[in-house]
Amino acid sequence: MRFLLRLLINAAALWIATQIVPGVEHNGPWTSLLLVALVFGVLNAIVRPILQLLTCPLIVLTLGLFTFVINAVMLWLTSAISESFGLGFHVAGFGAAFLGALVVTVVSVLLSVFLRDTD
Repeated sequence: MRFLLRLLINAAALWIATQIVPGVEHNGPWTSLLLVALVFGVLNAIVRPILQLLTCPLIVLTLGLFTFVINAVMLWLTSAISESFGLGFHVAGFGAAFLGALVVTVVSVLLSVFLRDTD
């Protein structure tokens, strides 16, 4: 149940980013957005820790602000993989990825607070 809730939160956050941020687009049915959210979740679970480990000195040096850059790279990578699978999700550059990652982070945190699992 927790996995499904995280998937829906990611899908909602990605959808809101496509509505707010110019350059972050999704052209397809809502079911493909669920698959994009799945790709995003898998990348965040596997690739993100590796990137954080490799960039640890930069994260410390910038007092954690480099984490925003890592989030943007994760969204950009999600776009590249989703495009290769034909899911209709596209991020048009690093600026759009950076703003989109900020929106996805804020929306995910807010939804996670309001939809907290009681386990």
